[in-house]
Amino acid sequence: MAEPKNDDFLDDIANAEAEEHAAELDDADPIEVELDSLRAERDELRDRFMRALADAENARKRSDKDRREAENYGGSKLARDMLPVFDNMKRAVESATEEQKAVSAALIEGVELTMRELLNVFTKHGIRLISPQVGDKFDPQVHQAMFEAPVPGTTAGEIIQVSAEGFMLHDRLLRPAQVGVSSMPAS
Repeated sequence: MAEPKNDDFLDDIANAEAEEHAAELDDADPIEVELDSLRAERDELRDRFMRALADAENARKRSDKDRREAENYGGSKLARDMLPVFDNMKRAVESATEEQKAVSAALIEGVELTMRELLNVFTKHGIRLISPQVGDKFDPQVHQAMFEAPVPGTTAGEIIQVSAEGFMLHDRLLRPAQVGVSSMPAS
């Protein structure tokens, strides 16, 4: 005679347990069986309800976060596009000689007022100027090194020139300040 396979043995055990459970159900009170079924259904529905409630709460939190980010950072592309306007106006004012300032005082004043108003609008929308000074320490979080040069009287990592100011939008960097950095070795 052939030996029973392991799977057949497990099937026999499962069938025996099922028959025993069916016999218990036959012996049990039909009301108890119905109550057990309803309790199981209730527990399943409660679990599904709690999961749906948690999903809804997570979706609400995500949408609140997305809304706040859209409010704070939605205009970052426009703001980034406006930065060269500020740079050009600043260069125009800085390049005017004393003679040109005397002749075109009203024009220069108009450009300066426009620059100030642009900075006020930036401030109103959470954009602030990063204006490093020569001698400040280079910070890679807010500065971009455009070049390095050994300048006597300075230390490595010290800003030696500011090419362009940087800007922050709330806590995000819109544009790093562009600077030259000393590469003078420590003596």
